[in-house]
Amino acid sequence: MKTRAIVLTTAVICLAGAALSFAQDPSMGTWKLNERKSKFAAGVTKNNTVVYEAAGDNIKVTTDGTDKDGKPTHSEWTGKFDGKDYPVTGDASSDARSYTKVDDRHLEFEVKSGGKVTTRGHIVVSADGKSRAVRTDATDAMGKKVSSTATYEKQ
Repeated sequence: MKTRAIVLTTAVICLAGAALSFAQDPSMGTWKLNERKSKFAAGVTKNNTVVYEAAGDNIKVTTDGTDKDGKPTHSEWTGKFDGKDYPVTGDASSDARSYTKVDDRHLEFEVKSGGKVTTRGHIVVSADGKSRAVRTDATDAMGKKVSSTATYEKQ
């Protein structure tokens, strides 16, 4: 019984530590696109809202936006910021994504389809934590290289 109590207490402390760590991460929360401050290549999907939230000891990233034709998009990714590929659901143009935490305010990511990198990006959260910039370099459906910069405001 004593061993069970110790194991349970240890598990609670670990989960609380993970939750506190996520809560202090400036990337976490809801981000809304500031289209006026953003520059998009023609024909790219725009993520109007991006939500980063704790999912156990993982992070869940949910995006809602519009595709090149103005139709709604929704995708979800759950994983760690450890540079490893984790599956994406809801995105017809990709099946995996990886995030790498560079430091407290910088993330790098890759989007893949069939094991091939289609998009690379860099995310920077401002020092005050109120905005973030996302720079992406991608290859479009025609094989052309395109770049975009999106600015988001924390909600």
